[in-house]
Amino acid sequence: MTEVRVPTLGESVTEATVATWFKKPGDSVAADEMLCELETDKVTVEVPSPAAGTLDEIVAAEGETVGVDALLAHIAEGAQASGGDDGARRSHDESKAGYSGADAEKAGTGDDAARGDDIAVMVPTLGESVSEATVATWFKKEGDTVEADEMLCELETDKVSVEVPAPAAGTLTRILKPEGETVEAGGQLATMSQTGAAAPRAEDKPAAHDTANEDGGTGSASAPSARKMMAEKGLSDTDVRGSGKDGRILKEDVMKALDAPARPAARTEAPAARAPSAPADADREERVKMTRLRQTIARRLKDAQNTAAMLTTYNEVDMTEVMALRSEYKELFEKKHGVRLGFMSFFTKACCHALNEVPEVNAEIDGTDVVYKNFVHMGIATGTPTGLVVPVIRDADAMSFAEIEKAIAAMGKKARDGKLSMSDMQGGTFTISNGGVYGSLMSSPILNPPQSGILGMHKIQQRPMVIDGEIKARPMMYLALSYDHRIVDGKGAVTFLVRVKEALEDPRRLLMDL
Repeated sequence: MTEVRVPTLGESVTEATVATWFKKPGDSVAADEMLCELETDKVTVEVPSPAAGTLDEIVAAEGETVGVDALLAHIAEGAQASGGDDGARRSHDESKAGYSGADAEKAGTGDDAARGDDIAVMVPTLGESVSEATVATWFKKEGDTVEADEMLCELETDKVSVEVPAPAAGTLTRILKPEGETVEAGGQLATMSQTGAAAPRAEDKPAAHDTANEDGGTGSASAPSARKMMAEKGLSDTDVRGSGKDGRILKEDVMKALDAPARPAARTEAPAARAPSAPADADREERVKMTRLRQTIARRLKDAQNTAAMLTTYNEVDMTEVMALRSEYKELFEKKHGVRLGFMSFFTKACCHALNEVPEVNAEIDGTDVVYKNFVHMGIATGTPTGLVVPVIRDADAMSFAEIEKAIAAMGKKARDGKLSMSDMQGGTFTISNGGVYGSLMSSPILNPPQSGILGMHKIQQRPMVIDGEIKARPMMYLALSYDHRIVDGKGAVTFLVRVKEALEDPRRLLMDL
């Protein structure tokens, strides 16, 4: 019998929580195969099997707190392995696929389960520290024929949406995880048949998407993902113009309709036309479950308020010189570099310049330590139809104006298309948020933990300013720096904002490193 114990967790870390067991008692395991995952305050630690055999007993269950070298489980080796090779192998396969007992029954046994042409559709890798997702939308239903790499469904995690492609061409025979169900990384979503011989007909079992029509939702001419988004946003078929074949409404069409400046007011006028007596308020309400992304945004913003000693300081910048420089060189810039010259590269450069002088704004608190970053990974807050995300431009302080603009354009496109990966949004040291694109004149941005500073840009507006004793109209922008007062003093915050202002009002300072 071999003992499985908690490994060394790192300097100053004495305990961890058992997050996930990848195996269950009776499963066969190979040497160094991952048994479970532990979570500490700082990192996630995987525990490998010390020997080959069968997992005999789990001593520390999921959710329990364990110390260094604590006993986690026992492994029976060789002939002591219980359940026989066949049973252990079957248990191992089911566990690896993310099966529960109910899933195994649902997937079928006997000849159906043993068919060599069956293909398992698995949950892909979701990203570092992300262990589960919610099935958001199935684009196919049981009995549908699919091509290799054709999108089968979409999963939602705390931060990004993940599309699951078909691993091969064939027929979708069985959906194991319907919409709204939570799945773990490595779990099984569905079963496909390459031949399609045993595929049930679509009419034998109603698909989950058909309920949209029964409930008075959008018609079958809409794509499944489009129907879901239209239901969430309160749109009908008449509100969206389909661009697909035969007028089929796609997800992109719904997003365009939401971005349109004016939308039909049929829904808001409906209550007045119902009946002489006013309907109850409850009849006019719509309850929609928050997406995992929105739940994460809400939790992180509240954590930032509860944790940091957040304070905001303001200044204003005259954008005359930046606008003149951009106007003079934008056509030549785009012709040479293949990307448009925007204001964001100027602000990114100005912030990198200021962070070099006031390094505590580019630092973070780790316990009782202050960690200073000798680099700038710039987070650019971006609004998307599903919520606010912050893709990160790495080593922005070492980039040229053209490289910054290209990186921002690429990340912006990935954000709008829902293609951002976990790595695209991790590791930022400072953030810029541009509320001016929505018309905001002044606001106080909220920190993006564990960062200690965030710059808020706002609308450029002509205002009367006194220049050399004369009143002149100037394009002015309010700037706001929210910072963690625990490590950034008022002097440092004000100095940072003044340096940004100086660099923007005289862009030549950026070239001269002044």
